[in-house]
Order: sequence, then C-alpha cells, then structure tokens
Amino acid sequence: MAGKKKTEPDVKKPEKISQQPITDTLELNYMPYAMSVIVSRAIPEIDGFKPSHRKLLYTMYEMGLLNGDRKKSSTVVGQTMKLNPHGDAAIYETMVRLTEGNGALLHPFIDSKGNFGKQYSRDMAYAAPRYTEVKLSPICSEIFADIDKNTVEFVDNFDATEKEPLLLPTTFPNILVNPNQGIAVGMASSICSFNLSEICETAIAHINNPNADISQTLKAPDFSTGGKLLYSKEEIDRIYETGRGSFRVNAKYRFDSKNNCVEVMEIPYTTNVESIIDKIIQLVKSGKIKEITDVRDETDLSGLKIAIDVRRNTNVEILMHKLFQQTPLSDTFSCNFNILIDGRPKTMGVGQILQCWEDFRIKSIRGQIAYDIDKKSAKLHLLMGLEKILADIDKAIAIIRQTEKESMVVPNLMAGFGIDEKQAEYIAEIKLRNINKEYILNRIKETESLEKELKSLNETLKSDKKIKAIICSQLRAVSKKYGKPRKTEIVMAHEIKVIPEERLIEDYGLKFFLTEQNYFKKISLVSLRTAGEQKLKEDDRIVVEAESTNRAEMLFFSNMYNVYKIKLSDIPDTKASSLGEYLPNLLDMEENERIIFAAATTDYSGQIFMVFENGKAVKIPLLSYKTKTNRKRLINAYSSKSPLIFMTFTDGDRDFVLIRDSDKACLFNTGLIPESATKTSGGVQLYKLKKNSAITNIMPAEEFKSGNPEFYRADKIPSTGHFITEEDKGNI
Repeated sequence: MAGKKKTEPDVKKPEKISQQPITDTLELNYMPYAMSVIVSRAIPEIDGFKPSHRKLLYTMYEMGLLNGDRKKSSTVVGQTMKLNPHGDAAIYETMVRLTEGNGALLHPFIDSKGNFGKQYSRDMAYAAPRYTEVKLSPICSEIFADIDKNTVEFVDNFDATEKEPLLLPTTFPNILVNPNQGIAVGMASSICSFNLSEICETAIAHINNPNADISQTLKAPDFSTGGKLLYSKEEIDRIYETGRGSFRVNAKYRFDSKNNCVEVMEIPYTTNVESIIDKIIQLVKSGKIKEITDVRDETDLSGLKIAIDVRRNTNVEILMHKLFQQTPLSDTFSCNFNILIDGRPKTMGVGQILQCWEDFRIKSIRGQIAYDIDKKSAKLHLLMGLEKILADIDKAIAIIRQTEKESMVVPNLMAGFGIDEKQAEYIAEIKLRNINKEYILNRIKETESLEKELKSLNETLKSDKKIKAIICSQLRAVSKKYGKPRKTEIVMAHEIKVIPEERLIEDYGLKFFLTEQNYFKKISLVSLRTAGEQKLKEDDRIVVEAESTNRAEMLFFSNMYNVYKIKLSDIPDTKASSLGEYLPNLLDMEENERIIFAAATTDYSGQIFMVFENGKAVKIPLLSYKTKTNRKRLINAYSSKSPLIFMTFTDGDRDFVLIRDSDKACLFNTGLIPESATKTSGGVQLYKLKKNSAITNIMPAEEFKSGNPEFYRADKIPSTGHFITEEDKGNI
C-alpha cells in the first residue's frame, strides 16, 4: 500500500443561493411566457385569425386545396405541422371548428366531408382525421386574394425551413364576420359574429364617411346557430362604441298542439343541447317545473331539435318564460373586442376595428399595386428592347450567328443595338421560329397598353381615394357573391311580454310542517287528503303547522336571532311518509343554530308576536323583514336582550293567556301592545314579575280551558294577572 496516495473525503460544498426581487423574476421568467400566449396563441389579429388558424389555412392553400379535390384530414394535419409544431390533436381540433360540418361559423373556411361534430352539441364527438376529408371553401379565394403579390409580409417558420404569412390579405373584415374567442394570460378576447352583407355595407359606409352611424347599417350580431337576439339599442350602441358589453339570445321554438309538444329548433350560440336538457331534467326532478312530462334530443340530419312534452292545458307561453329564466335556452354573449394591432392587444369598438382593417387593406393593395408596377415595368422594358431589333432583324440574326462563343451572344447584342443586359438576354432566348417581323410586331403592340396600365397604376398608387374605391368595389363583390340572409332574428327587448313573477310559479294550496329537530315538510293539500300519519323521528314533534300557497315566501326564525328567507316554490314537495327537508342543509345555517319558528307570507301583512323571559312583549310588522333584493339571511331579526320564550304569527289582534309559575294567569289582547318600529326592540312590559318568578306558559286563549276565562282579563299592561282558580288548575 506504500506509495498509494491518500484521498481526502468528499466535502459537500454549500449551495450558493442568490436572492432576486420578485419583480425581476416576473419580468425575466413570466412576462415572456405571458406575451407569447397573448401574441402567438390566444388573441386574433386584424385579419380575423389566430396563428393556429392562419397556419392551417395557408398550408391547405399551398397544398392546392382551394380548387383541387378534398384530401384526408390526417394528410392536411401532417403538412400543417411544418408550420405549427403543437401536435396533431391540437391542429385537428382547430380544423374542426373551421369546417362547414361543425357549424360554428357563419361562413366556414373549410369544405368538409365526414363527421366533424356540432357546435350545438357537447357530447357529439368528431371522427378521427383518417376518416374525414377537407378542402378550402370558395370564400377562401377572398382570404388569399393576391397573397403572392406582396400584399402581406412573409416570415420564417419555427425552424426557418419555410416561409409563412404574418397575416392573410382578406378582402372583407373577417374579424367581425366570424366569432372568435380566446383566453390569454391576464386578458381575453370574445368577438361575436355579424352578417357578412351588413358588415360589407357598414365597411363601405365607414370608408366613405368615418363618422357614419354604424347602427344604421349594422343591425346586430348574427350567429350560425340562429336564435332570437333581444335588441337593446343602448347596449348594442355601447358594444359598437367601446367593444365591451353583452346581449341576450333566446332559443326559437314552436308548439305542436296536436302532440302537446314544444319543439326547440335553434338555441343560443354559447350553449349546447346537452346542457339545456340536463337543466330541464334537474328542474323537473326538483319539482320546480311540473308541466313537463318528457324531454328528448331529436336532433338528426335535418338539424337540431329538442322535444319537450308538456301536460294538457299547459300555458306554453308561461312555461317557456320560466325555461328562458332558469335554463340555457336563454343565454348571454359577453363581448370583449380585444384584437392584436401591430403586435399589441387593444380593445376597440366596431368603428375603430373597421378603421384598422381599412388601413391594413390600403397597405395590402399598395403592396399589390407596387408589385404589378414592377412586373409590368419589367415587361415594358423588355418589349422596348425587342422594338429596337425590329429595324434590322437580319443584323440581330447575323450577330448571334457570327458569335463564336455562347457567352458573348448577350454582350454582342448589347453593343449592336444599344440595349441593356436584360433586354439582350430576353432577345437571345427567343426561339428561332419567332425571330420574324410578325411575331415582333404582335409583341410590341402590348407596349402601348402597358404604358397606359402603368400610368393608371401609378396614379392609383398615389391616390388614397382610388385605393378606397377598389376596397369598396371588392366589398360589394364579396357581399353579392357570398352574402346570406340573417340567421339570428332581432326582437326588440321592450316588445318582449313581461310576465309577473308570481304567474311563473305554479299556484296550489299546501300545508307546511316544522319539527323540533328542524325537519321541514311541504305537502300539497291534494296529497294531504289521501295521506296517512306524518312520519317523524321517534323523539321529534311538530312545532309549527299551517296552510299556505306555493307562491308564498317562508321566513325561518333561528335561535341565533337570524331570519332565513326562501320561496316555498324552491322547496321540493314531499309526502307524509317522508321526514322532509333538513333545514340546516337547506338554509346553510351556522353550527349549533336551529330554527324555532316559521311563517309563510305572500304580501308581508300581519305581525310576529314575541314574549321574552323578562315579561316584555313585542309586536313586529312582518313588513320589517321584506327586502328589495333576494337576501337569504337577515341578521339581528329580533331582540337578544332577554331569552325568547314564545313566538307566533298574527294577522290581526288576538287573545292570549300568559301563565306565571302555574299559579297566576293573565288573559290579554295583542291590541294592548303597540307595533315596534325596529326589529330589535326589547318590547313593552306585559307582565310584572317578582323576584324568582317566571313565565311558564303562553297559549292562544281558545286553548285555555276555563269556566270563566274573562276572569283573567287584563285591560291594561303591565298586569299582575289573577290567581288561577282551583277549578281551572285541573284543566291546565
């Protein structure tokens, strides 16, 4: 072992931890990610496309699918991955939404064959890409118009192997024609769709007069799923002005009186068939809607249809009003016109969007005109060189024939006729059979027309007015060729018939029961006639029992001085054989809180009468518990100065008997007690209590068994009561 070098044990070096301000961390790590999502993924640009849409459509354009036959979707998806490396599933999902088969767009960009699901269905899955076929729709000729003429800028793709357009030179404001929604980091975009003809007309009006009233030509949003838009001019004008706001869309339906069936044919764009049916089933099961016997999805190849079977003699108008209120058959579209302009997100109104699109189109057309000028100028230049050899064709032939080296043909022609290299190259490339007077004269005839065209193009290039005229001409052509009638019907919001809320609730007589252990039953009088004994827990008992109506509102008073309010129609009907609803769960009560009294009211008339342990009583108008908003819980509902020993509802002055220590009784009328102005009032002294004495019982006068109840009558308060006679003691 001698001579072997002794090794030192490994010593772990302490990790170096550096601190960094959180603002620097966010700027260095989070902000690049956030901006990438905003700029490269979620927010559309002025051409109306997100990057994923643009890459897919451009790939299809390059594959010749604008005029060619359909190709398998899997082939298109594979080719698109050259521009969009996010994976085939994400690309195909993007494709699905752009197809005619899916029905998400007013003007689909992809002509499809096969199952692509439906915009209005949550559960209808689209087929795999190997089973479906696609090509570009005819309207895409407007999306890619003159894209090869420098109308838009091209950049490298992600691995710099191909070029792709930054924007597509769409000849109409596609940003407003098809809906677009996306969620980025810290912001979102939600753009509704508008009718193509209306948008083109509005764009023309805006070009001619930037201060034109947009609402005169752009009636309202339009959706591929149809429906009825509830039009409010104030709200629509706000959306047009600011790019923010919301509007409501109702489903369209018809009533088949022969089969007692409501058929829904069009639904709001923002919902789906399954959500609507699920909500209707939930309402029927909970007993909130009793007119419906069955609901089915009868959608087929002819289109969407939800069938709702109703009971005979049902008021369909009231039923549908309830369904519009409680289900997605009526839904809201929230607008947020957030668009990327020169790489920066900006929320704009319709007028601003049209102005940005107009600027974009002017720039595109200038690029196209400049491209045409360059091409035509180059052609004119060549023809002018050809014109020079017309004077002596034999000389040109002799120069070419006598030149020994091929490389000297062009220089010799340049020297012989005083032309430049491009002209000489063009002449040298002419076939021998075409070097004749007729051919050259025919070609030279184009010179005059080229000069006129170039003059016109140069004048147009310098004139904004002429460029705008071109844009307007293109818009008229698009509207005429691709315009369609509106799908979403416009209904003035103020013309919608308002049905009072109470009419929306089925009205029938019922009886409610509150038990000591806080179970609550609501049983219709019809069911009660054939019902047996009320089912209760072994150690439970009924403490409140009263009749009311399904349109009434329940007030539940708790031992923690709260009042819980709930509509009786929101509580499911039950049977005598059921324990009922457990109130702590139904009302979301606090721990150890319990309900001690319940009252029902339709108009908040009457009073709540309370007696406290200290001998005071209070009469609180039920109106004190009425609120303008639907508040579920009211705190400080009654006084907490002394323990409560009795509470009841009175709809007028009544007689009650108060018993003290089982030896004294006092018969009094609640008319002796003034109504309290506040809920938390401690009340007025009703009975004078001596030390160590207490009120042991209170009951309605009719429950007090006495041969002469008037003996105990108190004409004024406070009262000391009367000793209970020996005869009456036996009845207590």
